[in-house]
Amino acid sequence: MSSPAVSAPHGVPARPLRLYDSWWTVAAAGLVAVLVLTAGLWFSLHVRTDETLHTAALFVHLASLVLGFGAVLSADYHGLLWATGRCTLTEALGATTRLHVPIWAGLGGLVASGMMLHPDLGSPLTLAKVGLVLLLTLNGLQAGLLCRRLAAAAGPVGRGVTAWGGVTALLSQLCWWGAVVIGFLNTNR
Repeated sequence: MSSPAVSAPHGVPARPLRLYDSWWTVAAAGLVAVLVLTAGLWFSLHVRTDETLHTAALFVHLASLVLGFGAVLSADYHGLLWATGRCTLTEALGATTRLHVPIWAGLGGLVASGMMLHPDLGSPLTLAKVGLVLLLTLNGLQAGLLCRRLAAAAGPVGRGVTAWGGVTALLSQLCWWGAVVIGFLNTNR
């Protein structure tokens, strides 16, 4: 079965529908993310890991944090360089685009390993962390659409898109740091 194609003018070949083509595709991906996170939470309630697997999951969790959060910090740094006129938009987008894979791999590793660390879903702190992870995921999806819009911009970027980028980066940082702080607090309980 072939994938749906985006309509194109006569004589231009149509291409398959992609994730960041519209708000509809991003919203559909967001719904899938909610379902995956919900399934992961169900999994965490029904599966118990032994000490060895728990230790391995903790290592993967920490390694995924380094990978994902490190890539996010680098991407946001490049955005800041562009916003302050220290690099071009093309340079910032090039660096940020190359960081999407480690960001998503890190976030995926955090979620998958976190489900094997016996999260206490009765704890308000843990529920807040799950909320931050969901918000972070949805923010990351719309950030991909932002990158696509920035890449397509001809000429100077308007204030609205610049503000969109700033809010996206700020929300990303708040979610990552919030989840890190909650994770630290939960390990000391």
